[in-house]
Amino acid sequence: MARESRRIAILYDSWDDGAEEPTVDVPVEEPPRRRRKGRKSTKIKRPMLDREEIHEALTKLGHTASYIELDGKDASLVALAKCRADLVFNLTESYAGDDTKDMNIAAYLDLIDLPYTGAGPYGLYLAQNKALAKKLFHFHDIRTPFFAVSYKGLSEHAHDIAFPLIVKPQSEDGSIGIDNGSVVSSVQDLLERIHYIHEQFDTPALIEEYIEGREIYAAVLGNGTPEALPLVELDLSKLPEGTPRIAGTEVKWEKDSEAYKKTRSRIADELDEETTENLKQTAVAAYQALQLRDYGRIDMRLADDGRIYVIEGNPNPWLSSGAEFAMAARKSGRSYSETMGEIVELALARYE
Repeated sequence: MARESRRIAILYDSWDDGAEEPTVDVPVEEPPRRRRKGRKSTKIKRPMLDREEIHEALTKLGHTASYIELDGKDASLVALAKCRADLVFNLTESYAGDDTKDMNIAAYLDLIDLPYTGAGPYGLYLAQNKALAKKLFHFHDIRTPFFAVSYKGLSEHAHDIAFPLIVKPQSEDGSIGIDNGSVVSSVQDLLERIHYIHEQFDTPALIEEYIEGREIYAAVLGNGTPEALPLVELDLSKLPEGTPRIAGTEVKWEKDSEAYKKTRSRIADELDEETTENLKQTAVAAYQALQLRDYGRIDMRLADDGRIYVIEGNPNPWLSSGAEFAMAARKSGRSYSETMGEIVELALARYE
């Protein structure tokens, strides 16, 4: 059980569902209807959303949980300002569909003096600006692929880089803008991909050395002395022949694609002790360099020669019970409810 019962508001964003008013209360479930004997139910149970799982977990821990929705309208910001919760569990990823404004939501919570979980505005900005994050990694001697940035004819040179390269938006997450065409091996393909990024996302293109290797995710939990949880690997070894070994949109989101069906996340428990420890130390160093708080996930590449490359940091990663963060927490001996409770306690401790 939690040390003390708290009023916790689960904050999430939704801007295209046509909602008229922000949701500020807990949905009440109707009791199930009795079925007649001999008749089978044809109702398919909908998988729970992450916010619903978190609500259930916090309730089990003795907290009073509710929802607040940010729908991109001023009224929802006013509702948030009037919130009387002891803590906001911040699940927002965008505002009015603009995913570069998640840092503004955190800044707004700071402005109205409302405690919240996860990264603050600085951490969210540093992680989202991948080029700036990589400069920080270099400063802290954290290995990351050499890179350059290009935007509409202007190039910010960083390193001499060689093909093959991977080209992606500088300020997007969730594998947006990354697909099988992202890995290029010629100047022509490189220029075409840069043009695609500029036209589709109106953002600088991050041009990065492509590192062949294993995709390793490290969930990190804590402040002060953060703990890296057991490592998770996104196994890309069974991707179709000729497909780049990257976690693009085909792997992450296109459920009907062969790439999606042939990739799975699993605990990377066959790594030797030294490699595991090096990966964990690297993840914690990157977590701290980006000023992440409470919890986060660091994505890395383990090259064939044993070198570790940090690809990016993810503040406030997806907390679904089936996602990599929860998978790592379970392996560490924590239940889902215990993990959510620990995030709450970590956040409260920062304010108290």
